[in-house]
Amino acid sequence: MQNAIRAISLDLDDTLWPIWPVIERAEGALHAYLEAHCPRTAAAYPLPRMRALREQVAREHPHLAHDFTTQRLICLEHALGESGDDTAHALPAFEALYVERNRVEFYADALPALDRLGAARPLAALTNGNADLGRIGIASRFAVVVTARAMGVAKPHRAIFEHTAQALALRPDEVLHVGDDPELDVVGAARAGMRSCWINRRGEAWPAELPPPDLAFPCLGALADWLDGAPRPA
Repeated sequence: MQNAIRAISLDLDDTLWPIWPVIERAEGALHAYLEAHCPRTAAAYPLPRMRALREQVAREHPHLAHDFTTQRLICLEHALGESGDDTAHALPAFEALYVERNRVEFYADALPALDRLGAARPLAALTNGNADLGRIGIASRFAVVVTARAMGVAKPHRAIFEHTAQALALRPDEVLHVGDDPELDVVGAARAGMRSCWINRRGEAWPAELPPPDLAFPCLGALADWLDGAPRPA
């Protein structure tokens, strides 16, 4: 299969870096901004209530399931307005959060593996999240960046995978999509005709109700080893 793979698309959150520590730090920075500039909102919306509001906004705006940035701005405008603070603070408050959202700590294998993977094949970033690869400092490693926000649809919708293959000027079956989520990444890629690779960093069992991935590895480094010709582990 190695020779048939002409490009690789990669999920970002929980594939290149763990996302929950990033979210916790970003939400903490947001609350610190509100405490400093919008104390009434900070008092009315401690972190648990702000998280509940974000979930409410997601439920009430299903057409924005692909756009976490707009969801967050709606949350902030609602919280600020309800608390009597100036809604003009929504953008700078979001920026306080977004700075930390893009301060990620890569898995130990991620950057060396990206360099190895990208040395032989073009790489695409394919994400439902709102990470800014320029701020993170890895944009130059990717020939193509595809985001759910720009596409208007999120994984596992087949259109976002098909668009990624088209942007790489390849057929879907010539692209290997790599990610941590069985449904969003593996099943979504397979439905679009891509090959799929599950990165299973936590050693979880594959969901029995889903068709299996073409490949599965515990980390990106192991995938790079296999693409370099090393035998697959038994």
